[in-house]
Amino acid sequence: MESNSFTSYVLTDGTQQTSGAIHHSPFTIGRLPDRDLVLENVFVSRQHAEILHENGEYFVLDKGSRHGTFVNGMRVQRHRLAPQDVVHFGSLEGPKLQFDPKDKVSTSTIRQLLVHLPSPSAAGSDLEKLRWFLEAARRLNTVGAVDEILACLVETTLDLTKAERGYFFLGDSEGKLKLTTGRSNKGEPLTDDSTLSHSAIQQALQATGEFIITDTLKADIAARSKSMIAQNIRSIVCIPLRSRRKQPGTEQAKNDILGVLYLDSRIQAGSLTQVDNELLRTIASEAAALIDNAQLAIAEEHARRYREELNIAGSIQQSLMAVQMPDLPYLSISAQSVPCKEIGGDFYDVIVDEGHTYFVIADVSGKGVSAAILASTLQGLIYSQLKAGQSLESVAFAVNQYLCAKSVGKYATMCIVKLSETGRLDYINCGHPRPLLCGNTVEQLPESDMPVGLIDWATFHAGTAQVERGMRIFLVTDGVTEAEDATGEFFGEARLEKAFETKRNLEGVVQSLQTFCGSTPANDDCTMLEVLFR
Repeated sequence: MESNSFTSYVLTDGTQQTSGAIHHSPFTIGRLPDRDLVLENVFVSRQHAEILHENGEYFVLDKGSRHGTFVNGMRVQRHRLAPQDVVHFGSLEGPKLQFDPKDKVSTSTIRQLLVHLPSPSAAGSDLEKLRWFLEAARRLNTVGAVDEILACLVETTLDLTKAERGYFFLGDSEGKLKLTTGRSNKGEPLTDDSTLSHSAIQQALQATGEFIITDTLKADIAARSKSMIAQNIRSIVCIPLRSRRKQPGTEQAKNDILGVLYLDSRIQAGSLTQVDNELLRTIASEAAALIDNAQLAIAEEHARRYREELNIAGSIQQSLMAVQMPDLPYLSISAQSVPCKEIGGDFYDVIVDEGHTYFVIADVSGKGVSAAILASTLQGLIYSQLKAGQSLESVAFAVNQYLCAKSVGKYATMCIVKLSETGRLDYINCGHPRPLLCGNTVEQLPESDMPVGLIDWATFHAGTAQVERGMRIFLVTDGVTEAEDATGEFFGEARLEKAFETKRNLEGVVQSLQTFCGSTPANDDCTMLEVLFR
């Protein structure tokens, strides 16, 4: 790495937070005292990881650590780092390094860059100076620096136009304009917009032109607002900043108002009314692009943080729902669950009790975070009910009452199987795909009731069957039966039964499902549970 190349980071370890910079490559991390970054944590290995600088990009490399290195919640071996990535060492609760944090771009850095703005006498035209500034601002167009860039843009525009006051108004999430930055021509901050001509701003927003210049001395008396008269405003320039971003999937650009740049003077009316049109046109278009890009950067940052939180939530969900398969002399169990998003609403569980074993599979309506939260809650509720020795009907009744009483707007399908050492099988099916029992042939277990969480007065009934040695029980969620191929056709119950009958194991069913779907992505969580009675 070149001597003048570096990037910053913020390290959070427990309650301690420190910042630093990566000045060379490789940048070593671990518990050994000779590491560039020493982490005193029991889950951190002595030579845990390195950060490498290669061809202008940064990579984190795990050095064979025992407990792993995680980027945005996902365990990695080697991973290219992007600004705002979060790296955990040892565990998701361990030391956290935020790579190249945007909020560390300081105003002093911006000022140091802008100090090179050529003086009016040396720059040539005002338009060239403004374009130079906008190019510099684009290089600093980062989350955390937007407000400072806008303040510098106001000051630069005041210098070029010789106006007395300048203000930036930006649209909020509701489309209302809010004062963001205000400056006088002496560099003084202005935070009060009560002395401005808001009628001129509204006129500019409703106009079809790029900007409006008003000389109040030449305007009709009826056109002068009370604020113009009260504040002795002589000249006003209102520049609407319109988005030029193209709509996704179209060639048409949006024309949404991003904000307004407002300039006025009380004394020097002529200096504003004679401003070069090309200069104002450049301000209108380039400043709008600058703000548009800044808002995109902020949106991307929020999306990145959301993805990171989803990854962490997914890891937590997997830990909470992790099932330790019991080692039983009369059973062999295998399972697989694949969410179609980062986290899902399917779950399965295996609960061993005296003389028998419970198998639970469930599917909460919907997908994503809300379904995952409810799935975690239901798993705990079902587990506690079964461990308390409640009957299958009582468990279904309790789950149904819970969902209806909470009015969460969701329901769930579920199937609970109770298998004893003697082969007696009791089951209850609440709107779920019917369990399959495979001996010489494949048959469905027929008993089925409505899903839980729909109506509070629903009743539920258990069914029974006898399982012989060598038979298999197969449970799936509807993400399997409703998996689609390229033409939109479902995998269906008939194909599932045939695959289970011919392949006679979970891996064979998975292979058949993958062959059927091909490259068509899953649109629902897929969960399967297989039990071999030995």
